[in-house]
Amino acid sequence: MLSLSEIGNTPRTILERIAEGDSRAVDECMEQYRGLVWSMARRFTNDHADAEDAVQEIFIELWRHAGRFDPSVAAESTFVAMLARRRLIDRNRRRTRRPEATSIVAEPAATMPSESERLETLEEGRRVRSLFAQLRPEQRRVLELSFDEGLSQQEIAEATRLPLGTVKTHSRRGLIRLRQLLEVASKKSVASKSGAPSEEEASS
Repeated sequence: MLSLSEIGNTPRTILERIAEGDSRAVDECMEQYRGLVWSMARRFTNDHADAEDAVQEIFIELWRHAGRFDPSVAAESTFVAMLARRRLIDRNRRRTRRPEATSIVAEPAATMPSESERLETLEEGRRVRSLFAQLRPEQRRVLELSFDEGLSQQEIAEATRLPLGTVKTHSRRGLIRLRQLLEVASKKSVASKSGAPSEEEASS
């Protein structure tokens, strides 16, 4: 059994540091798990654009729910893979599920995705894209190369002919800004559902 001093000296995981607001950990998360998430996304869909959207959504969900990770329950890589797999299965169910020929007559309502499910999926994609559109061009470019193309930061530096340090800065600042935009969007969504005014509306 570990002593209290040993427990206190245990390094914090990337997700724990993200939950604590460490901006550098956000950058490390993308660098550490980009390959894993991208390879999983590509196994779930042959559509490159769909895989790109899935990777973005998975990382966004990781950052939003980093506080749920408990290192005493599972390894960090296991948590990331499980979250990614759950998200991909959900996307696959809602976007690519097609009824078998024999079930079209028998159970059309049980096999066909509902209109509300399709609209929800489309809205999620639009929301993610709209958030990326609000980033500075250089930040958006670096993050798109990482998320969409699965490039490492070194590969991005070579592709854009930017110094590696500059690529890391654009990536880190872009991810921080993205998290801020997500928080604002989440608050507005909660306020609209509850009927209460958002912070911006209340202050105006």
